[in-house]
Amino acid sequence: MLAGVAGGLGRLGLSLPLAGPVAWHGPLLASAFFGTVIALERAVAYKARWAYLAPLFSALAGPLLVHGFVMPAAWCLVVASGLLAAVSSQVARRHEAPFTAVIAIGAFSWLAGSLAWVVTGGVEASVPLWMNFLVLTIAGERLELSRLRPPSRWGLWIFAAVVFAALLGAAIDTRLLGIAYIALAWWLLRFDIARFTIRQPGLPRYVASCLLPGFAWLAVGGVLWARGPHLAGTAAHDAALHAVLVGFVLSMVFGHAPIILPAVTGWAVPFTRAFYAPLVVLHASVALRVVGDLGGNPTLRLVGSAGHAAALVLFGVAAIGRRGRPQIHEKKLLD
Repeated sequence: MLAGVAGGLGRLGLSLPLAGPVAWHGPLLASAFFGTVIALERAVAYKARWAYLAPLFSALAGPLLVHGFVMPAAWCLVVASGLLAAVSSQVARRHEAPFTAVIAIGAFSWLAGSLAWVVTGGVEASVPLWMNFLVLTIAGERLELSRLRPPSRWGLWIFAAVVFAALLGAAIDTRLLGIAYIALAWWLLRFDIARFTIRQPGLPRYVASCLLPGFAWLAVGGVLWARGPHLAGTAAHDAALHAVLVGFVLSMVFGHAPIILPAVTGWAVPFTRAFYAPLVVLHASVALRVVGDLGGNPTLRLVGSAGHAAALVLFGVAAIGRRGRPQIHEKKLLD
């Protein structure tokens, strides 16, 4: 993660000692880091030793990329994503439900993106597939929690249509992908339990405060993708990517971390109001990044990028600096 963040700052001209990973900022964060986190979470839940090979291989891809072993890193991601797809397929077969199917589809999107990198030798075709991996994984997890206040049958059919459109858009046209993300953001704002838990005090309100603005950033990212195909490396492409991958995905990480970290590591992460500080910095930095991109202002872009890094540091300090009793799981918040 640190190498990926350093690479992102380096791409914007900030002089850093870690010059090597600049070209691989995206794969380091979107695939190697987040892939490791998600695969580790799945391995812990699946309780099979072989499932831990997925986060092992994806974690190995990071240092390989940093040291210039690009294709070995790409193949590590192929193995990791293939193993996660196998785990997710097993779970979907054992527990037949829409959310397990969506999470499995997300894992196969990671696999498709990793294979595309190996086949083409570049990551351009992989980017929308890796983005779908993260977005659909999160969407599947939120769909699971929607069982507390189940959507109507037409709501589920709309969700299924959105997933199909996202898959089709990642394969043939990112404008369709953008439309799918706009529709998904609407669905989440309409049906997610965050609409109700925002009224609860403490951790429930904090989680909802992460989710609801994140859904809004997904809509913004969708609009930017739907405006037209963007060439990789352009300001419009940068804005569209970071609205989704930072504004949406990282906000979801901030919201779920106090719940997921105790389950994965056994470390309690008691809620503190200090968690709001990195959340505010995160969303302010995304706004600066997007405005800087669309307005052609490199200073705002750089300040926004530095803000992403600052938000991560602040969140780490807030989370690691606290110890206490385990947190209430989100499924109990409406009891």
